[in-house]
Amino acid sequence: MELFLLFIIVGLLTLGMLFIGAILGPKKISKVKLEPFECGSPLLQKEIGPFSIKYYMVALLFLIFDIEVAFLFPWALVFKRIKLTAFIVILAYFLVLIVGFIYAWKKGAFEWEE
Repeated sequence: MELFLLFIIVGLLTLGMLFIGAILGPKKISKVKLEPFECGSPLLQKEIGPFSIKYYMVALLFLIFDIEVAFLFPWALVFKRIKLTAFIVILAYFLVLIVGFIYAWKKGAFEWEE
Protein backbone atom coordinates (compact mmCIF):
# COMPACT_ATOMS: atom_id res chain seq x y z
CA MET A 1 0.00 0.00 0.00
CA GLU A 2 2.79 2.42 0.88
CA LEU A 3 4.56 1.71 -2.40
CA PHE A 4 1.37 2.38 -4.36
CA LEU A 5 0.92 5.67 -2.48
CA LEU A 6 4.53 6.61 -3.24
CA PHE A 7 3.98 5.99 -6.97
CA ILE A 8 0.86 8.16 -6.92
CA ILE A 9 2.67 11.01 -5.14
CA VAL A 10 5.64 10.85 -7.51
CA GLY A 11 3.31 10.71 -10.52
CA LEU A 12 1.35 13.74 -9.33
CA LEU A 13 4.53 15.70 -8.63
CA THR A 14 5.85 14.86 -12.10
CA LEU A 15 2.63 15.91 -13.79
CA GLY A 16 2.52 19.07 -11.69
CA MET A 17 6.07 20.05 -12.68
CA LEU A 18 5.34 19.40 -16.36
CA PHE A 19 2.15 21.47 -16.14
CA ILE A 20 3.88 24.38 -14.38
CA GLY A 21 6.74 24.26 -16.88
CA ALA A 22 4.27 24.38 -19.78
CA ILE A 23 2.45 27.37 -18.27
CA LEU A 24 5.44 29.40 -17.09
CA GLY A 25 7.91 28.40 -19.80
CA PRO A 26 8.78 30.67 -22.73
CA LYS A 27 6.47 30.41 -25.72
CA LYS A 28 8.38 32.24 -28.47
CA ILE A 29 10.31 29.93 -30.77
CA SER A 30 13.26 31.38 -32.64
CA LYS A 31 16.12 30.06 -34.73
CA VAL A 32 18.57 30.60 -31.86
CA LYS A 33 16.43 28.65 -29.39
CA LEU A 34 16.16 25.70 -31.77
CA GLU A 35 19.95 25.34 -32.19
CA PRO A 36 21.81 22.73 -30.13
CA PHE A 37 23.41 24.05 -26.96
CA GLU A 38 27.01 23.08 -26.17
CA CYS A 39 27.84 24.37 -22.70
CA GLY A 40 27.34 28.03 -23.54
CA SER A 41 29.59 28.06 -26.59
CA PRO A 42 28.46 28.30 -30.20
CA LEU A 43 27.96 25.12 -32.17
CA LEU A 44 31.42 23.78 -33.02
CA GLN A 45 30.56 21.25 -35.69
CA LYS A 46 27.48 20.09 -37.53
CA GLU A 47 27.74 16.45 -36.58
CA ILE A 48 29.79 14.32 -34.27
CA GLY A 49 31.98 11.69 -35.87
CA PRO A 50 31.92 8.03 -34.92
CA PHE A 51 33.11 7.05 -31.46
CA SER A 52 35.62 4.32 -30.84
CA ILE A 53 34.14 1.00 -29.80
CA LYS A 54 36.33 1.18 -26.67
CA TYR A 55 34.15 4.02 -25.39
CA TYR A 56 31.08 1.78 -25.46
CA MET A 57 32.98 -1.18 -24.03
CA VAL A 58 34.15 0.84 -21.05
CA ALA A 59 30.63 2.17 -20.51
CA LEU A 60 29.12 -1.34 -20.58
CA LEU A 61 31.79 -2.75 -18.30
CA PHE A 62 31.22 0.10 -15.87
CA LEU A 63 27.51 -0.67 -15.82
CA ILE A 64 28.04 -4.37 -15.35
CA PHE A 65 30.49 -4.06 -12.48
CA ASP A 66 28.82 -1.05 -10.89
CA ILE A 67 25.34 -2.53 -10.78
CA GLU A 68 26.64 -5.34 -8.59
CA VAL A 69 26.47 -2.93 -5.66
CA ALA A 70 22.71 -2.67 -6.15
CA PHE A 71 22.47 -6.44 -5.70
CA LEU A 72 24.67 -6.43 -2.61
CA PHE A 73 22.29 -4.23 -0.64
CA PRO A 74 19.39 -6.71 -0.36
CA TRP A 75 21.86 -9.47 0.44
CA ALA A 76 23.30 -7.41 3.29
CA LEU A 77 19.82 -6.84 4.70
CA VAL A 78 19.03 -10.55 5.05
CA PHE A 79 22.52 -11.76 5.97
CA LYS A 80 21.82 -12.00 9.71
CA ARG A 81 18.68 -14.12 9.19
CA ILE A 82 20.09 -16.64 6.71
CA LYS A 83 23.75 -16.62 7.62
CA LEU A 84 25.30 -19.64 5.87
CA THR A 85 22.90 -19.69 2.95
CA ALA A 86 23.45 -15.99 2.27
CA PHE A 87 27.20 -16.44 2.45
CA ILE A 88 27.17 -19.33 -0.05
CA VAL A 89 24.92 -17.39 -2.43
CA ILE A 90 27.13 -14.31 -2.35
CA LEU A 91 30.21 -16.45 -2.94
CA ALA A 92 28.58 -17.88 -6.07
CA TYR A 93 27.59 -14.36 -7.14
CA PHE A 94 31.14 -13.07 -6.74
CA LEU A 95 32.52 -16.12 -8.52
CA VAL A 96 30.42 -15.26 -11.58
CA LEU A 97 31.56 -11.63 -11.39
CA ILE A 98 35.21 -12.61 -11.06
CA VAL A 99 34.97 -14.97 -14.04
CA GLY A 100 33.41 -12.15 -16.09
CA PHE A 101 36.10 -9.73 -14.95
CA ILE A 102 38.91 -12.13 -15.88
CA TYR A 103 37.29 -12.80 -19.26
CA ALA A 104 37.06 -9.06 -20.00
CA TRP A 105 40.65 -8.59 -18.86
CA LYS A 106 41.93 -11.41 -21.09
CA LYS A 107 40.04 -9.96 -24.06
CA GLY A 108 41.78 -6.60 -23.48
CA ALA A 109 38.62 -4.68 -22.67
CA PHE A 110 40.40 -2.60 -20.04
CA GLU A 111 43.21 -1.45 -22.36
CA TRP A 112 42.59 1.97 -23.87
CA GLU A 113 44.41 2.35 -27.18
CA GLU A 114 43.39 4.58 -30.05
